[in-house]
Amino acid sequence: MNNNPIGILDSGVGGLTVLQAVITELPHESVVYIGDSLNIPYGAKSADEIYNLAKELIEFLLSKKVKLIVIACNTITVCCLDRLRSEYPDVPIVGAVPVVKTAAAVSENKRIGILSTTQTAQSDYQKHLIEEFANGCDVLNYGTDELVPLIEKGLLGGPKLKTVLQKVLLPFQKEDVDTIALGCTHFPLVRKQMQEILGPHVQLLDSGGAIARQVRRVLEHNNARAEHTNSEIMVYTTGDPDIAKKLVVSTIEKQPVIVHLATINI
Repeated sequence: MNNNPIGILDSGVGGLTVLQAVITELPHESVVYIGDSLNIPYGAKSADEIYNLAKELIEFLLSKKVKLIVIACNTITVCCLDRLRSEYPDVPIVGAVPVVKTAAAVSENKRIGILSTTQTAQSDYQKHLIEEFANGCDVLNYGTDELVPLIEKGLLGGPKLKTVLQKVLLPFQKEDVDTIALGCTHFPLVRKQMQEILGPHVQLLDSGGAIARQVRRVLEHNNARAEHTNSEIMVYTTGDPDIAKKLVVSTIEKQPVIVHLATINI
């Protein structure tokens, strides 16, 4: 058994959706979360920039004595997951990838979409996912860097967000897609608004639950589950703590969360 916390990192506040999934799956575990809202959007950065930023976030989590790290960011995962695992072989690292396999399985008309950042959409990693798991489906792989900055400002509603969502979702509507895999952990924060535009016949899938189940499997394999019940959730941000607190309140259910400004060398 290991009572050290789980570490979760993200390019910003999107990973809060993964944090919620993890504490639902593993309610007795403590968690330390770090979101680098100061440097968003990651989707427009080079692979080397993303790698160097991710290393700083990992170093921050290691300073908190975490026993496992979740990269709750699709962009970081597709750019440098293997590289980070090589750099930090002593700590298990779980990545985030779009649930393409599930989307292909549940789609009724076999016309599926993947909505992610530009960097993720253009990555070889995502192309391989499509080739491996979406054979037999028509796939619309679409990347945008317009949504993340709005969500990072705490804009989870209003006319500006609606206008951008209508623009982003129009290609999926034109292609008669019936299932969309959300390939960015920010996007489930505006799932309700997406559903209103797309209608009830379109399924929206995110990877939070799959990530949480993988975390549980890794902890059990390593005999590293927590043995106490007085868990603690700590959220750090390099951006505006007030925005982070607002999004924590709207995302994290039935759990007290402390939000801090992170001072790290990024």
